[in-house]
Amino acid sequence: MQGSANLNVMIKAARKAGRSLVKDFREVEALTVTMKGAGDFVSRADKRAEEIIEEELMAARPSYGFLGEESGEKEGEDPTRRWIVDPLDGTTNYLHGMPHWAVSIALEHKGQIVAAVVYDPAKDEMFYAEKGQGAWLNDSQRLRVTQRTKMIETVYATGLPFAGSKYLPAALSDLGRLLPVCAGVRRWGAASLDLAYVAAGRYDGYWERGLKIWDIAGGVLLVREAGGLVEPIRAEQDLLNDGHVVAASGAVFEKFSNIIRKRPE
Repeated sequence: MQGSANLNVMIKAARKAGRSLVKDFREVEALTVTMKGAGDFVSRADKRAEEIIEEELMAARPSYGFLGEESGEKEGEDPTRRWIVDPLDGTTNYLHGMPHWAVSIALEHKGQIVAAVVYDPAKDEMFYAEKGQGAWLNDSQRLRVTQRTKMIETVYATGLPFAGSKYLPAALSDLGRLLPVCAGVRRWGAASLDLAYVAAGRYDGYWERGLKIWDIAGGVLLVREAGGLVEPIRAEQDLLNDGHVVAASGAVFEKFSNIIRKRPE
């Protein structure tokens, strides 16, 4: 797809940050230090990647606002537009030397996500979309959600809460209802890639609670532009700001979302 100038800026920034992260990832894989030492190293890599992204984006569009996981929010002269950035989604995977993590960049205009990039540097997969223009992978592969209609043939992704999270009981209850009626559930540890994989037809659906806006802003647009549905788990919730998300192809969305929504929040 021939993208807009904004999208091209986003792709360039994601690739540049990705190169920095891959270089540091090789060091992480070789580290024989304590978890704290490795964690400190990864934290520096994460911040460095965000600095690279912010520098690229703001050089091209200095009037836009910027919201980054590491640096927080910076208001721009243009109050209608802001970048939303997660420089390293899947930090735990990165820390443990597992090559499944991503750079996520979204552009918001008047409260709507209008462009998105989710880049997986380890596999060199660039997922991207613009509102009304479809979703794409790398240079020319159009993304489409799956069309499976039988629940027993479907595979889903989620993120399992850790270390006493208040969302753990709900997640375990979800699994108890979903696992008996589907082909499987995966937990790969990077929300942006989970959503990108729904857009690419690799998963039939995805759900999770308590995410941050930078975790899902890019992925939400990818799924919608690939023909899928994305909603908050509860109708009264705000999808991006509350971070409780359920996404799937239209073929199974109702069946799948009904299972996830059975448990009171």
